[in-house]
Amino acid sequence: MAVWIVGIVSFVTAWVLVPLLRRVAFRYQFVDLPNKRKIHKDPLPLLGGVAIFAGFLFATLLTQSQWSEQADTYIGLVLGSLLLFSIGLVDDFYKTRGKDFPALPRFLCHIVAAYLIVLFGGAVQGFTMPFPEPHYVAFGPVVSTVVTIVWIVGVINVFNFLDGMDGLAGGIAAISAMTLGFVALIKGEMASAIWAIALTGSCLGFLRYNFFPARIIMGDAGSTLIGYLLASISVIGAFKSVTAVSIFVPVLALGVPIFDAIRVVVRRMQNGKPPHKPDRTHGHHRLLEMGFSQVQTVAILYMVSLCFSMTSLIVLLTS
Repeated sequence: MAVWIVGIVSFVTAWVLVPLLRRVAFRYQFVDLPNKRKIHKDPLPLLGGVAIFAGFLFATLLTQSQWSEQADTYIGLVLGSLLLFSIGLVDDFYKTRGKDFPALPRFLCHIVAAYLIVLFGGAVQGFTMPFPEPHYVAFGPVVSTVVTIVWIVGVINVFNFLDGMDGLAGGIAAISAMTLGFVALIKGEMASAIWAIALTGSCLGFLRYNFFPARIIMGDAGSTLIGYLLASISVIGAFKSVTAVSIFVPVLALGVPIFDAIRVVVRRMQNGKPPHKPDRTHGHHRLLEMGFSQVQTVAILYMVSLCFSMTSLIVLLTS
């Protein structure tokens, strides 16, 4: 019951906060300015990530008694979230002034935030190999730390790449978080399940105002926060005890942003461009060029994400 209550609470919190945050953003000109790479034509409030974060925090703290055994890990999760959210707000502030914030400080913050998960006991410890006979392969401290940081930093950035169209990142995040919630419930990881459903609810509450035509966007503060929470929850829950096959479960749950980012980065490198430099080569841009509307494009990618999520659950149940 706590799992579903936390989703409702986070949904209502985000839903109620967004109109207030829109007014604050317009009052202080905290808005995303249009440019030739972006799809929207008018300035949009950039504080949607505040509603998502507030919904997640309020709902999870309200149900603290249900995950108290993971209190230390939660502290690391929140500290890392605060760090990423803060640097994301700075990045968004630069955007409101038509400037670009340097990539290096952001990347270093990503690494530090990921290490906080390791520091507070949420690292990937190893996996079970099914052949030649079942046996557990334990990672040493260095390998465990590196694998965890690479995974979390990678997901942070692929989700940041995805946030380029009304309703896209928020909807995909909700689908991915719901999937991770089901995975955690199946594996008996109550803390991870509650945190994942809290994120699902807050993303859906935000999505009410973000779907086309968007009245607010999440900004880098929101997209990097979501990527961090999804990656960290998967490490704490789905990656906690995995087999060689079920290790693909969280990868598939986050399939749309991961595979789209891989394709885009490879293409940029082939063309001699920096991998982090924004452009219009993402999957949603290609679908728009093919003649689909924004709503149709987002709906197609939602369906693809649902297919990935269903596949991840099938892999989990059969592994």
